[in-house]
Amino acid sequence: MGIVLLIAALIWGAGVVTGAPRSLRWMGIGLLWAAVVLAQLVLPEGAALRAATGGSAAPWLILGGLGLIVAGYRAVLVRLKARARPVQVSGEPQGPFREAELRRYARHIILREVGGPGQVRLKQAKVLVVGAGGLGSPALMYLAAAGVGSIGVVDDDVVDGSNLQRQVIHGDADIGRPKVQSAAERMQAINPFIEVRSYQRRLGPADVDALLAEYDLVLDGTDNFTTRYLVNEACVKAGRPLISGALTQWEGQVSVFDPAHGAPCYQCVFPEAPAEGLAPSCAESGVIGPLPGVVGSIMALEAVKLLTGAGAVLRGEMLIYDGLWGETRKIRVKPRADCPVCRGRGLAEAAPKA
Repeated sequence: MGIVLLIAALIWGAGVVTGAPRSLRWMGIGLLWAAVVLAQLVLPEGAALRAATGGSAAPWLILGGLGLIVAGYRAVLVRLKARARPVQVSGEPQGPFREAELRRYARHIILREVGGPGQVRLKQAKVLVVGAGGLGSPALMYLAAAGVGSIGVVDDDVVDGSNLQRQVIHGDADIGRPKVQSAAERMQAINPFIEVRSYQRRLGPADVDALLAEYDLVLDGTDNFTTRYLVNEACVKAGRPLISGALTQWEGQVSVFDPAHGAPCYQCVFPEAPAEGLAPSCAESGVIGPLPGVVGSIMALEAVKLLTGAGAVLRGEMLIYDGLWGETRKIRVKPRADCPVCRGRGLAEAAPKA
């Protein structure tokens, strides 16, 4: 029997050296096995060839049967693996996120308060940011990085050299360009999986309602009261939450105005624009560079919380940050029944239901 196994090894080795296909090598060994079995069955007992190959056909038949069993088992395994292998048409996993997005948002997804469902809500959300200046810059960049699916940015201004000390979404090469273009390019560079819509214009009564109707949430980082009151009125009319931030010198404030959920609107808290000179703009009074980054980031954080349902947002509260002395405080703000915009709707929503 040993000589047959040696010949089989030589057949296999010769096939390897010559590069013969595996199937051809197995065929050669199969022919050797068939010749040995035929010799055992045909030659008379005591023949030299028969004696040299074991003297009986039984062990060779058993060996052949075992080989067939192993080959059949391997064929079944290959077929089962082929049936179990998932079919991917695009090379990406099935579900709302690409593989690259799952890696990008991994630190969100492992947060208990956000998780996969919260990240899906961010991806499906549409957020409008009014103003691409000091407050809009950090808010836009963090909303983009967080994976908010569709972000609109409204601004009619162009980048000026004096903006660059605090409006970090723009660079020196952007001076003279529309802020919405510069902001959009920066946001797409941060996260190519989001959609950015740019509106290079100043919001007016003729278009504000139609524009806000396309979005779930509005962030207002403008520096003039005319636009603030206009956006607030449109948000109340459309039932959209409004996250509003403001700055002056070393101090900033943030609140979520949402009468539909028991909070006041902006005009409940600020019934009238201050007299000229009482609330100077940043260009008139100055502002420390990092302050918009702090306040704008808080606005983005409130937006993420509101969209995912995490924690408690600043509804009915105003957060005030004093950068000069490193202090924060919160004050309660309430709806007013005589508000000409929301007419105290927040009072009715906040009242306990019978």
